[in-house]
Amino acid sequence: MYSLLFLGFTAFVLSLFLTPLVRNVFGSLGVVDQPDNQRKLHKKPIPRVGGIAIALAYGLAFALLIAAKFKSGQIIVHSLPFIIRLFPAAALMFLTGLLDDLIHLKPWQKLLGQVVAAYVAYCGGIQIHAIGRASFDHWWSLPATIIWLVACANAVNLIDGLDGLAAGVGFLSTITMLLASLMQQNVDLALATLPLACAILGFLRYNFNPATVFLGDCGSLFIGFLLGCYGVLWSQKSTTILGMTAPLLALSVPLLDTCLAITRRFLGNKPIFGADRGHIHHRLLDRGFTPRRVALVLYALCAIGAMLSLFMIANHRYQLVILVVFCVVAWLGIQRLGFIEFDLAGKLILQGSFRRLLSSQISLHSFQTAFESAQTIEECWSLLKLHYREFGFSEIRMRIEGTVHLDCAETSNGLHKWRIEIPISTTDYVSLTMKQGDKSRYDVIAQFADLIHRVLSDRIQERLSEVAEPVGNTPEPFWRTVSAAKR
Repeated sequence: MYSLLFLGFTAFVLSLFLTPLVRNVFGSLGVVDQPDNQRKLHKKPIPRVGGIAIALAYGLAFALLIAAKFKSGQIIVHSLPFIIRLFPAAALMFLTGLLDDLIHLKPWQKLLGQVVAAYVAYCGGIQIHAIGRASFDHWWSLPATIIWLVACANAVNLIDGLDGLAAGVGFLSTITMLLASLMQQNVDLALATLPLACAILGFLRYNFNPATVFLGDCGSLFIGFLLGCYGVLWSQKSTTILGMTAPLLALSVPLLDTCLAITRRFLGNKPIFGADRGHIHHRLLDRGFTPRRVALVLYALCAIGAMLSLFMIANHRYQLVILVVFCVVAWLGIQRLGFIEFDLAGKLILQGSFRRLLSSQISLHSFQTAFESAQTIEECWSLLKLHYREFGFSEIRMRIEGTVHLDCAETSNGLHKWRIEIPISTTDYVSLTMKQGDKSRYDVIAQFADLIHRVLSDRIQERLSEVAEPVGNTPEPFWRTVSAAKR
C-alpha cells in the first residue's frame, strides 16, 4: 500500500514540476497551437507538447520506486521482461505524436506509426483472444488487437478539442481501471495505472480551462495507447463472459465520439482523417455551453460509463442489461445532439429514397453500357425512348440535324413541371421534362444528362467526319436547368 502511495505521489509531484518547465521551454521555441476562432477557441498561442511532462513523470516515478527498494518495486523488477517488451511500443506511439506536433505528419504516416506501435505491443504480450463468448486464433487476434489499440489512441486524440477535456477523460478512465485492478486484486495493473492517473492529474492543474499548455498529439496518443493496453490486461484478468465490454464502457465517451466522427465523415463524403467541427464537444458548444461546462458534462458522462463498467465486474448477472441500457441512452443522446448526417441517412432508408437511389444507379449503369455501344443517332434515340422514364421523366424531345424526335409518357394536364435542356451542338439539343421529382435522384439525373451530351456529341462528330464536312463548334460539356417551365 505504501508503495502505491509513493508511486502515485511521485508521479503527481513530478508532473506538477515538469509541466510548467516543458510549457515554458517549448513556448519559447515557438512550438505552440495558434487560435483560429473556429475549432481552436483559445485566445492566444499555447504550447502544445505537454504530453512530454506526463510521459517523463510516468517513467521517472517507476525509476524512483525501484531505487527506493519498496516491496512493489521488486514486483516491477520481476516484471521487467514484460515492461521491456512493452516500452518500445509506448515510446513509438509517443514519438509518432511528437513528430506530428513538431513537423505535422501526413495522415497515412501518422496512422502507419500507430499501427507499427500496436504491432510491437502485440508482440510484447498485449493480445486480445476473445470478445464475449467468441474466441479466435492468432490470425484474428492480431488485427483485433491492432484495431483496438489504434482506436483507443485516436479516441483520446480526437476528443482533445477543449481545455482539459482529453486529459480529464483520460484521468477518469485510468482511475476506473485502477479501481477495477483493486477489485480484481491485480497488483500489476494497479501499479501501471496509478502513476498514469496521478501524472495526468498534475498536468490538469495547467490544462483545465483556462489552459496554459495542451497535451498535443504526443500526450493524447500516449495516454490513449496506454489505456488501450491496460484495457486488454484488464479483460485478460476478467472472469466475466463479456471480456472487453467493461474496458469499452470505461472509454465509452472518446470511443463513441471517434465512431461518430468516422461515420459522419463517411456519410458526408468527407476525408476520414480530416478535421471538422462536428465532434460531441463542438455540438455542445453550439448549443450555448461554455468550454468549462462542456468539459464538466463530458466528465460526468465518463463517470457514468466508469461506474457501469465497475458495476459489471461486481454483478455479473446484469451485464447484458447494463449494456443494452447504455446503448439505448447513447442513441438517445446522439439524437439530441442533432447530427444531420444520421437523420438524413435514416430518412433515406425508412422512406425508401435509398432504394430508389440505388435503383436509379443500377438503371444508369445499364443504360450507359448500352448507350455507349450505340453506333448511330437512330440507335441512340431508340435507347433514350426506352429508358428515359426510368429516371423520372415524363417527356423527351430530341432535335438532331433538323429532325425532331418526341416521346411522351403521359399527356399534359397543366401541372407545374421543370425541364432540362442538353445542348449537343449550336442547333441540336435533347430536352427532358419532369413533374416535381424525387430530389434523391438529382445526382443521377446530372450523370444521365452528361452521358447523353457526351455520346451524342461523339456520334455527330463521327457522322460529319464520314461525309467530310467541316466540323462545327461544339459547346463545352454542360447541361442547364430551366425551372418552372410549363408545357
